[in-house]
Amino acid sequence: MPRMSKLRQKEALTGYLFIMPWLLGFLLFTAGPMLFSLFASFTNYDITSQMRWVGFDNYRRLFFDDQFFWVSLGNTAFYAVFAVPLSIGVGLTIAVLLNQKIPGQRVFRTIFFLPKVLTGVAVLLLWLWVFNPDLGPINTFLRAIGIKYPPFWFGDPLWAKPALIIMSMWGAAGGYIIYLAGLQGIPKELYEAANLDGATPLQRFFRITVPMMSPTIYFKLITGISGALQFWEAALIMSEGGKGGPSYSTLFYGLYMWQTAFGDYRMGYASAMAWILLFITLGITLLQNHFSRRWVYYEGEAKE
Repeated sequence: MPRMSKLRQKEALTGYLFIMPWLLGFLLFTAGPMLFSLFASFTNYDITSQMRWVGFDNYRRLFFDDQFFWVSLGNTAFYAVFAVPLSIGVGLTIAVLLNQKIPGQRVFRTIFFLPKVLTGVAVLLLWLWVFNPDLGPINTFLRAIGIKYPPFWFGDPLWAKPALIIMSMWGAAGGYIIYLAGLQGIPKELYEAANLDGATPLQRFFRITVPMMSPTIYFKLITGISGALQFWEAALIMSEGGKGGPSYSTLFYGLYMWQTAFGDYRMGYASAMAWILLFITLGITLLQNHFSRRWVYYEGEAKE
């Protein structure tokens, strides 16, 4: 194997020096904690006492002895199944509307981007007022149109998760900018040819816009599911005392993991939960990738 010249060695050394800050940060703040949490998941680590190796006992207890594990996993799955498709539909619809050349286009784009800027506990408290069963604007409107007994929202196990899903559309509206970038990459000639063929706006949307936007939609689907599986901050603020109430209807996986780690100080048990979530997310991502490739393959065969 030929030896590197002094110039190549100097270039390589310079490159390593440039990436050294990132490499140190990755090892200290990402890879290091991940490896430690993997080790901790096989122990009874609780911060206050010495670590003791328990093997797969944490994982066994999660799958066979912990009913809240399955409750939280079911709540999270329910949220992901409904919130992710709705957020994609809302974001894409808003992007299509804001892609039209109308007066005040930039003003409307700025207004719809505000949800990405206005985040945090203050916004969640505002949503608590919006869903207030007595004085909130939603129930006030429902009573005005003749619904005498509107939902109790966060006080009702049946409506608590739908309320959180509705609330998540606030963030979906702010995510329109990614769809807008994809829309502006679609050749205008396709729409012009469709107009000459007499295609309706609905036909142009489903036969041109959606197929051409499929890479963007797929990206948002992957990131959306990953984000939905980690959803818990809003449930912490909205639920009764942050315990996943009422009747554990808002006990999401992330919230239960947070309570286990920082409420009960069962760090080893919470680490096992974290790694299970990692493998669930990885498995879903691989399945999506597999089926997307099969869809592209069959589509290519159909065109031939």
